[in-house]
Amino acid sequence: MSSETISLKQVRIDDAFWTPYVERVRQVVIPYQWEALNDRVPGAEPSHALRNFRIAAGLESGSFGGFVFQDSDVYKWLEAVGYALATRPDPELERKADEAIDLIAAAQQPDGYLNTYFTIREPGKRWTNLTDCHELYCAGHLIEAAVAYHRATGKRKLLDVACRFADHIDATFGPNPGQIRGYDGHQEIELALVKLYEATGEERYLRLAAFFIDERGREPFFFREEWEKRGRTSHWRAGPSGPPDLVYHQSHRPVREQTEAVGHAVRAVYMYTAMADLARRLGDESLQSACRTLWRSIVSRRMYITGGIGSTAHGEAFTFDYDLPNDTVYSETCASIGLVFFAQRMLQIEPVREYADIMERALYNAVIAGMSLDGKRYFYVNPLEVWPEASERNPSRAHVKPVRQPWYGCACCPPNLARLIASLGSYIYTVSPADDTIYAHLYIGGEAEIPLSGGPVTLRMVSGLPWDGNVRLTVHPAENRERPFTLALRLPEWCDVAAASLRAGGERLAIEPLLRNGYIRVHRTWRPGDTVELELPMPVRLMEARPEVRANAGKVAITRGPLVYCLEETDNGRPLSAIAIPRDAALVPRRDPEALNGVTFLEGPGYVTGTEGWNGDLLYRPVDAAAARLDRKPVTVRAVPYALWGNREPGEMTVWIRALEI
Repeated sequence: MSSETISLKQVRIDDAFWTPYVERVRQVVIPYQWEALNDRVPGAEPSHALRNFRIAAGLESGSFGGFVFQDSDVYKWLEAVGYALATRPDPELERKADEAIDLIAAAQQPDGYLNTYFTIREPGKRWTNLTDCHELYCAGHLIEAAVAYHRATGKRKLLDVACRFADHIDATFGPNPGQIRGYDGHQEIELALVKLYEATGEERYLRLAAFFIDERGREPFFFREEWEKRGRTSHWRAGPSGPPDLVYHQSHRPVREQTEAVGHAVRAVYMYTAMADLARRLGDESLQSACRTLWRSIVSRRMYITGGIGSTAHGEAFTFDYDLPNDTVYSETCASIGLVFFAQRMLQIEPVREYADIMERALYNAVIAGMSLDGKRYFYVNPLEVWPEASERNPSRAHVKPVRQPWYGCACCPPNLARLIASLGSYIYTVSPADDTIYAHLYIGGEAEIPLSGGPVTLRMVSGLPWDGNVRLTVHPAENRERPFTLALRLPEWCDVAAASLRAGGERLAIEPLLRNGYIRVHRTWRPGDTVELELPMPVRLMEARPEVRANAGKVAITRGPLVYCLEETDNGRPLSAIAIPRDAALVPRRDPEALNGVTFLEGPGYVTGTEGWNGDLLYRPVDAAAARLDRKPVTVRAVPYALWGNREPGEMTVWIRALEI
């Protein structure tokens, strides 16, 4: 039974854990990124992004700066602004956004085309290198920003710009004579066009999204033909280049025939998101089946325990099953954000707990790890093991930063983070109008007004996550009258059904008979003020990986509730590779209101191997069990949520820890 998201205007987050993130994005991140986009952050790499628009609009002279896809940073920032304004008016922020929108509109060409790189630097080469140059990717981010801003403010200027560009694209691409039978190297336009269809009701945009998806991977291969036409060259290097890697671009076969998550991780999950959107909108069973297959490829064989995806820095890509190195990992922040998008769309197709479990895991771990607690520094790469000296001195680990950076020349991740957190309210619930069912996917406190066939219902949620598993919902049907409907509550994977408890309207209910696809379905005639109380015990769990994941052989990771934990040097000393914990270690939660905005650490017994028994310059020695036991000293191990690592003194970090059989 498919379901719909709730309008962001109908959701207000009031949550001890997430409200600080949402407010930080509103009060710090969005203003900070405005300064970065205007090249006014001391010590940060220049963005050039807004200056490019001024040049393209004829308001300033100069040359194009930054990457060929630099426009997208402005669009993602505007999308984040749209979501922020949807939940709280801010005249000054709206004024800045309108300033940026005026620039964008002024830079648009008479035929609707809009891209500052090709307007400024190569005006005669539009649409000649879709493989490398991301024109449609940038257009997609413009569309997403326009839809978000229009929904928040009612203003049409940016939406009209986006529609004119979309109309130009619709005239340029397609199967008809004189049109380009192609698609972009970086997927994004596909999911954006679905949003534009939803905002305008114009079916041409939905058909165009389907064209880009259906055309991808068909023979003759478009990227190979395009490469031949432009003289076998690439945007990224001078002189002749080799042919495009079709697997890297997910264009090696039609999307319905793809069975493995391959290539650039962000591009892949953006495409899978669009596929799921179209499968739901068009009732396309073959697309839906392909989505399920690709989802399974990711979460069963190619995903980190944190919800990170993309294991290699070479192409920011997936590699092969169970290749999940911890120290050279890539796990781009944008890729985990894209996984959240994909999970949300799969939930709209079918309410299956696993999709929400993965969405929750990525959100609470890999996604918010990408931003510092002050909102001013960012990770592009999210490693599971950090040795600062190796990052500095080993070229193969140069991409792994031991501290977050103030900005990036390729700054896709910071505004992507901002737009996701600003729109967090739209991920908590969905509603199925066909059977009057409200699904609670995430336990994030606040209030939501949810439309049902008999009138709206207001839900107020109080949640202790991620520090404790107590959740309370209060039901307020419109006009204070009784209303029959179903409230479907996710029972997370990390909570044993036998340990959980549920009360509805003061009555204790058995959970198992109500459980379907991981959701506890409570159907009743709800009265104003009725409450649902869900207790979800959160034991500390030591997790192990499949034997095929070689990087984690003989190691364990620590989790509690939705959080993955890690060890940091600041709590445990160095080297962290010398620390081991028993497989049956009982780690205990310890709340520290003074640390990291009030964090729950996990503490328990462990051992550290010293160097006392190693003589002089000895690098290797025969194994001596007795000596090893003497070298091993008991210590108290302290683990911190992975999302919060790197917010104190710089140092080593590891998620996977050596395990001892005791």
